[in-house]
Amino acid sequence: MTGPRDDERLKALEARIAAARKAQDPQPHMEQHYSQAQLAWRMVIELVTGLGIGFAIGFGLDAVLGTRPWMMVIFTVLGFIAGVKTMIRSAKEVERKQQAAADRSAEDEKG
Repeated sequence: MTGPRDDERLKALEARIAAARKAQDPQPHMEQHYSQAQLAWRMVIELVTGLGIGFAIGFGLDAVLGTRPWMMVIFTVLGFIAGVKTMIRSAKEVERKQQAAADRSAEDEKG
C-alpha cells in the first residue's frame, strides 16, 4: 500500500520528468521563422513564374500571329491569375499542416 509520503514522492518525480522532457523539446521558434521565410519565397516564386510563363506565351503568340501586344497582355493577366491561385493553394496546404499539428499536440496534452 502506498502512503501519503509515497504519493508526494511520485508527484515530485512526475514533475521532474515533465521538466526534463520540456527542456529537451526543440525550440520551434527558429524553425517556424525559417519555414515562414521559405513559404514566403515559395509564394513569390510561384507568382513570378506564373507571370513569366504567361508573358512568354503571349509574346510568342504575338510574334507568330502579329497581334502585338494583345496576346501578351491577355496571357500575362492569365499567368498572374494562375500564380495567385497557386499561392492560395500553397497557403491552404500550409494551413492544413499547421491545423493537423495543433490537433496532434492538443490530443497529446489530453492523453
